[in-house]
Amino acid sequence: MSLRVLRFLTSGESHGRGLTAILEGIPANLELTEDYINRDLERRQRGYGRGGRMRIERDRVQILSGVRFGKTLGSPLTLWIENRDWENWKDKMSPSGEPPPSAAPFTRPRPGHADLPGGIKFNQRDLRNILERASARETAARVAVGAVCKRFLEEFGIRIGSYVTRIGSLAPPLQEEDLLKRHELAERSEVRFPDPSRDAEFREFIDWVRGKGESVGGVFEVFAVGVPPGLGSHVQWDRRIDGRIAQAFMSIQAIKGVEIGIGFEAAGRLGSEVQDEIGYSPGRGYFRLSNNLGGTEGGITNGMPLIVRAAMKPIPTLTKPLRSVDIETREEVRAAKERSDVTAVPAASVVGEAMLSIVLADAFLEKFGGDFLEEVRERFRAYLEHVRGF
Repeated sequence: MSLRVLRFLTSGESHGRGLTAILEGIPANLELTEDYINRDLERRQRGYGRGGRMRIERDRVQILSGVRFGKTLGSPLTLWIENRDWENWKDKMSPSGEPPPSAAPFTRPRPGHADLPGGIKFNQRDLRNILERASARETAARVAVGAVCKRFLEEFGIRIGSYVTRIGSLAPPLQEEDLLKRHELAERSEVRFPDPSRDAEFREFIDWVRGKGESVGGVFEVFAVGVPPGLGSHVQWDRRIDGRIAQAFMSIQAIKGVEIGIGFEAAGRLGSEVQDEIGYSPGRGYFRLSNNLGGTEGGITNGMPLIVRAAMKPIPTLTKPLRSVDIETREEVRAAKERSDVTAVPAASVVGEAMLSIVLADAFLEKFGGDFLEEVRERFRAYLEHVRGF
């Protein structure tokens, strides 16, 4: 599935010079600054349980094209994020010359990583040629793209946020019901759980995992409020908004499960306990009496908050590596070790915000079109009149 209106690509390796993203399709005249994007890049680097890499990098974006005097031009945006760690890797990651003695081939693939299947697919005997691009470092570029899309959606009253609900076996009950309040509370937490008073409990658990030489995954939720009804479509499989969201979330490194609304829980309920009954009031229009389906019906947004939940597996790199096979000797070995996090669930929730922003901005522009912001705004205003009068 390809994006229809918005198109973006990222490039760059984990220890290369940096990361580049090109985003095409954002209308002209949107106010945008590097500082706005940098706020989300900084949020992605937080979280108790992150590894040593985050003490090296200080991700900051440079807008190289597509913006002039603080406003988008309607032309492609080029976003650049420098890798500070490049200074420590430039001999081993040089695009020219011969490998130095320090660049010994990476031949012990890590279970759960792209090392071995990628090596087979691309015929690479040095698996570093795979792992450098497969690394979740790439998500910094996606967060930059997502921040631009989030800024666009703000112009139309759509707000996106996230929070962690589980790290490993630790899943305290959520006390706050309001989604925006949950997000606000999560911003004060070291693990992005919407109750900062639980931070010590999470820290203790993560430290226990670290002491065992293990890693741990978890679950996070991403939401969007203010989404109008009518984004996406029922007419073809690849235009369904829930399918597009699921694909975007499953593309995030280490995500192994996605659900919208109550998701898998719905399979164990009766129909009357799942479907969201419909109400109407003159000032509000149509609404749902519940939101079990998470804001979509028939592949189309229905005006309720979008709620997406994603499950992240434990990170494949372990300080006590698992069994593997050396691809040169075919002998059983312990997998190689790379610098890594104990858990990155808090960071993944920020990446989830980016991916939901990208999907919604694309679906929004698909619905309303327009080459400059004022044109999009006028079309959106006319559509809202249609919704209120339906």
